[in-house]
Amino acid sequence: MEQVAAAGGPPPAPASYAPEPLRFTGTGSGYFGIWIVNLLLTIVTLGIYSAWAKVRRLQYFYRHTELAGSSFDFHGSAARILLGRVIAVILLFLYNYSIRLHSKVTLVVIVALAVVMPWLLRNSFRFRLYNASWRGTRFHFRGSLGGAYRVFLLNGVLTLLTLYLLAPFTHQRIKEWQHGNSWFGRTPFSFNASAGEFYGVYLITFGVMVAAGLILGVAGLGSALSGLMAGSKGGHVDPRVFMRTFLIVYLAFILVAVIVGPLFHALITNLIWNNTRLGEHRIECRISPWKLAWIGVSNLVLVVVTLGMFIPWAMVRLTRYQVECMRLLPASDLQEFVDSEPESVGAAGEEAASLFDFDIGL
Repeated sequence: MEQVAAAGGPPPAPASYAPEPLRFTGTGSGYFGIWIVNLLLTIVTLGIYSAWAKVRRLQYFYRHTELAGSSFDFHGSAARILLGRVIAVILLFLYNYSIRLHSKVTLVVIVALAVVMPWLLRNSFRFRLYNASWRGTRFHFRGSLGGAYRVFLLNGVLTLLTLYLLAPFTHQRIKEWQHGNSWFGRTPFSFNASAGEFYGVYLITFGVMVAAGLILGVAGLGSALSGLMAGSKGGHVDPRVFMRTFLIVYLAFILVAVIVGPLFHALITNLIWNNTRLGEHRIECRISPWKLAWIGVSNLVLVVVTLGMFIPWAMVRLTRYQVECMRLLPASDLQEFVDSEPESVGAAGEEAASLFDFDIGL
């Protein structure tokens, strides 16, 4: 009877899984040895070793990032990265050279680069994801080439034509395509942030930028410029007034960058990752703009004071904060992930995107 009653009772409550925070176990002293060797060998080999340096750097940071007690890994080939870097340098040279010509060749080169860049960027996503793994399972990117031309070329042209009014919309479409076509083994990622939410972040950032500009103007930037005009006598400017004005303007731009940069980075990163899922598993990201600004400013001061020797500690410090602001909220046992078939991708797109200063971080 007890067995029958048990069988006919209410179904058991679904299992509850504790959040799994990401941890970064690297240290500045541990990374210093890799950093200094990478720097010296890159200089001695006139930049050729930079591909191997990049692999060593990524392996260190991946292998010291942990989720649920297991670390990530990076498997990229330095030789393939070097080949991609050579292609990227050639593209950058063609772009710079054509700009100086001021002829029809300039337009031809720019159009050619615009046509080839979506393919390169798609390739970069595939390369970076496929060469990353966790618990032996690889990540993958399966975005179509047509999708790449739509989000990068079509939306990019429309953004230029609208004087960047469509920039938040384009940003949202890029992230939707990037995250929505990413996989971990056989488990797909999904992305559900709206373009309106991206516009909200851009508007907040723009509002803070305007407010900071007004405050700086009231605080003395305007008077400094007036002093510069008043200090000119007979068409000549007093050097002391010029230097003082230049210093005030320079410090004002730094102050705005210190406030606006971390604010935008924190808000947009939180928005992107809080709206990204891995299957049924949710991701949570809580980066504080103020703490990010403090880390950035203090890192800059220490790097300057130590003549660059603090760079490894600065990189580790920033990485640790950003990584440990994220956690996975599991909906089931993480052991259920199944690996998928491998695929071969190249590194050319990743290197081109890096040289053209395009954010391809997942």
